[in-house]
Amino acid sequence: MSERFPHPSLVKPMPSSLLDREEYIEQAYFFRCFRERIDDNLSSQEVLANIGEEILATTKLPMAIDFLRAEMLQKGRISDGMLRLSHYFTSFQAFVMSRAEDEESRFDARIAFQVLEQEAEYQSGEPTPQGLFMFQFECISRNRLGYDRGLKAIADVPMFNEDWKTWIRRLNGLLGSQDFAELLYRRSEHHVAEVRRRTHRPEYEASYPILFDVQEGRIARANIGKDPLYMFAALQRQLGYPKVPRPAPPRTKPLFEPAIDIRFQQLESRVQLLEAEQKGGLDLTKYYKEPADFQSKTEDGSDLS
Repeated sequence: MSERFPHPSLVKPMPSSLLDREEYIEQAYFFRCFRERIDDNLSSQEVLANIGEEILATTKLPMAIDFLRAEMLQKGRISDGMLRLSHYFTSFQAFVMSRAEDEESRFDARIAFQVLEQEAEYQSGEPTPQGLFMFQFECISRNRLGYDRGLKAIADVPMFNEDWKTWIRRLNGLLGSQDFAELLYRRSEHHVAEVRRRTHRPEYEASYPILFDVQEGRIARANIGKDPLYMFAALQRQLGYPKVPRPAPPRTKPLFEPAIDIRFQQLESRVQLLEAEQKGGLDLTKYYKEPADFQSKTEDGSDLS
């Protein structure tokens, strides 16, 4: 593979911006292949060294991969390279990878790559700020990645305008005292419509920016006081919001059927016997049975002899 050097514009730290659709398509492919090849016991360095040739050359991703590889060789972390390529990879992408690479975190790197893959797939379609925010917020909540750093990373995503950024940054201080579903409901068109109906003031307008539509507000209101995961699931069912990857549940059933498992145990015992015989250490005495009492007796208990 020929070595490529990252373009200077890729290394210069600057605010991230929305990318072309083909960039997100290639990113989704990159994150999916990365996860699958890690499952095949390939190292991150091997994946980064080879996968660049598969990416569409008309995108900036091959240059970004070369830069990530260099950072990986120097520092052993992909997230550091993502942070330096801040105008190509978003702050949320870098945050997710940094939590997966944190030694004290229990966040699986495979789930992290799956999160980034699904986020890129969503942005390659017809994304909305509402759908992207709910996906990213659920990722932080479900995987316990930390609201403080997580919300700051979400606020810097280029999909969100200044109204969104201000509200997202305020959330960290509001979540402990107010229900998340209620916070979402009060920022919805449904809340405005309810106030107009209740006060008989059709001209009423909220004094703060409205971020969510009527349907989102209705779902949020129906889930006030409930587990937020119920609201996330309802938004996914009703509005087609992207689903957040979940870790595979622990295995509760045996790997093989009981009959097959017994057969394996018998074969293992035979192999152990053959190995012991070859080494000359086979002791047959432990397989002997105690002789039975063959003394015959009559029905009344007297001996026949």
